Amino acid sequence: MSIKQPPWKPDVRHIEEPVLRMYNSLTKSKTEFIPRVGRIVKWYNCGPTVYDASHMGHARNYVTQDILRRIMSDYFGYDVHFVMNVTDIDDKIILRARQKYLFERFRDQVALLSTDLIDRVFAAWKAHLLNRVSKALPDVVKAREGEESVGWLRIEQFIQDKDQKAECLRRDEKFDMHLTAARQTFSALSSARDKLSSSQCDRKYALQLVDESRDILSASLDEELKHTVTDPSIFRALAAYWENQFFMDMDRLRVRRPDILTRVTEYVPEIVDFVKRIIDNGYGYTHGGSVYFDTSAFDSSEKHVYAKLEPWSKGNRELLAEGEGALSSTGGKRSAADFALWKASKAGEPSWPSPWGPGRPGWHIECSVMASAIFGDNMDIHSGGIDLAFPHHDNEMAQSEAYHECESWVNFFIHTGHLHIEGLKMSKSLKNFITIDEILQRFTPRQLRLAFLSQLWNAKVDFSESLMAGEVRTIENNFNNFFATVKAILLAKDGQSDGYHHYEDPERELMNELYQSKLSFRAALCDSFNTPDALKVLRDLVSRTNIYINSRGKALNVGLVDQSARWVGQMLRMFGLGEGDEPDLGWGTEQNVVGGVNREEVLMPYLRVLSSFRDGVRRLAIAKTEDVPKEILRLSDQLRDDDLVPLGVALDDQEDGKALVKLVSPSELIKARDEKRQKLEAQAARKATAAEEQRQKRLAKLEKGRTPPAELFRPPNVPEGTYSQWNEQGIPTADGAGEKLSKNQDKKLQKLWNDQKRLHEEYLAWQQQQQ
Repeated sequence: MSIKQPPWKPDVRHIEEPVLRMYNSLTKSKTEFIPRVGRIVKWYNCGPTVYDASHMGHARNYVTQDILRRIMSDYFGYDVHFVMNVTDIDDKIILRARQKYLFERFRDQVALLSTDLIDRVFAAWKAHLLNRVSKALPDVVKAREGEESVGWLRIEQFIQDKDQKAECLRRDEKFDMHLTAARQTFSALSSARDKLSSSQCDRKYALQLVDESRDILSASLDEELKHTVTDPSIFRALAAYWENQFFMDMDRLRVRRPDILTRVTEYVPEIVDFVKRIIDNGYGYTHGGSVYFDTSAFDSSEKHVYAKLEPWSKGNRELLAEGEGALSSTGGKRSAADFALWKASKAGEPSWPSPWGPGRPGWHIECSVMASAIFGDNMDIHSGGIDLAFPHHDNEMAQSEAYHECESWVNFFIHTGHLHIEGLKMSKSLKNFITIDEILQRFTPRQLRLAFLSQLWNAKVDFSESLMAGEVRTIENNFNNFFATVKAILLAKDGQSDGYHHYEDPERELMNELYQSKLSFRAALCDSFNTPDALKVLRDLVSRTNIYINSRGKALNVGLVDQSARWVGQMLRMFGLGEGDEPDLGWGTEQNVVGGVNREEVLMPYLRVLSSFRDGVRRLAIAKTEDVPKEILRLSDQLRDDDLVPLGVALDDQEDGKALVKLVSPSELIKARDEKRQKLEAQAARKATAAEEQRQKRLAKLEKGRTPPAELFRPPNVPEGTYSQWNEQGIPTADGAGEKLSKNQDKKLQKLWNDQKRLHEEYLAWQQQQQ
């Protein structure tokens, strides 16, 4: 016998493992993802401009980026280095901080309601009407200087026509917002004048006028006094406050913090040096203390291309103007496509020293400098919202490639899709603007994340009540019920072998389903992070496992069910859907446990319920009445539906007579029970209503049969003089004038007489029953 080890032959791979391909905005196609350095992924994400409360658009972008980041690191196992910036100085921040400061200073100085104060607010209202509201109106409707009050009445009448108002909104999407501010201030002015005419001059009335005119008054004060705002801490304070609020919101949404956070104001010296080199490389020029990027020089060079993401948007003046900011001037630019690298600061704006004079960074330059400071001349992934593709991201790449003199600064550009609310773009003017704080009062972070997971990351998301109340709630409930069922099965398991292996064809089928689910799940995520399909794989596996559970009875393989449920829970947690600290079976529930456990506090509510049920059964047993079985069933239903529900215990009756015990959120159980009761009550109410309607019809019919047929055609049942002759049955033979009735009339009256005879007989029979 040979003692030599036989040769080994490797098996042939039957199914190739899919490779990750992600949709790359630079190619407009799905491209295989290959990092430059091993499994290290250098990833830069455009962060927020912090000047106001975070809204649903932020939730869409940053939750989605968090999902992709988790998939890359927690599922595919890449070593992700995630960098994000905070824009803490730009035109929006300057305007908001300045207006807030000037308004609050003005408000503090208000002492009494006076003619001067009313005139000041009225002047601001007139300017707003002429410059903001009238911008979207036809010339014949616009208010004229000197006749603003009359013009306002004309405008109010004009916009009563919905089509005319819609045309104004088409010209200016902020028209409704400007109109609302004008209307509110006009009303406040009218009220203030009435107060003043009746000598009510208290400060509280003055503050009412000022506060209700805040939007219009702030803009007016800024226009007049912006040059007086010189303290840089005013701008820093506003940005710092909203940055803190932003990250509090992100924490509530379970968005992971970046590995490195950069702020524009911390990188100003590096920004100045960056701009210098762009000029030295021949792609920048100065004018009036500002520095502009020369897009023509860049685009005409042999190794550079401008606007790689959206070359068709190069001439879009609206997008170009928006990219420059509200406080920017376009004078001195050689081309409309050129953009500011460094902005000369005007009065009322913060500034830093530079070779070109005091100024501040342009919007686009900040990301180029900060990302280059961390990653150098190349990164694997750059991400952000699709609205940033042009001009922001195209300008970022151009100035970075101009600085590094490289051909490709970013390998993969990924953009999250737009967010619409109930089919419309989110906008304050459309009154569908929702802050993160507002949305979290109605839905949980998990539900929001499920809503985004159920749609492709780079597609437009239409956020709606029907989505949340329908698909999202169904998905969440299905997973919750599945995990509760599996936990109940595991809880009931005593751990002792019954002498049977519990592994037959149904178990082999479920195991193969688990194998296939894992393959399909990976394939979905490799297909450019197709989370809707991946989520469907998990839901299908849950459905198949539930079918297995319901079909196997005592032959159930508990270990296989546990394995299936744990993998589903792990994948849901990988998506960031987990709650709580313990990675238990399922996706967890939020728990607020502090310190040790008080056994009395925990157990007593359950013991009281058990004791009350025992007392009820004991009383019935002692009474020995005939209806004991019925009453015991009533007590059992009361225990299940009333007593245990507030404690978060669900009893699911099974065919073998043993109930599955589930621990579920009390609020979910109460809601499910109440919905079931409401449904049953509604059914009972409909049944009772139908019965009452039938009873009323029956009574009306009986009441009609009260009249004997012989009296049917005689007064008072017919008007006096209708007929003059009748036969022995009481059927008329002649009309009131003595004319003999026609055959058709005879036939009709005979039919009516026969019907009445039948009704009268039914009435007499009913009357006899009542005696």
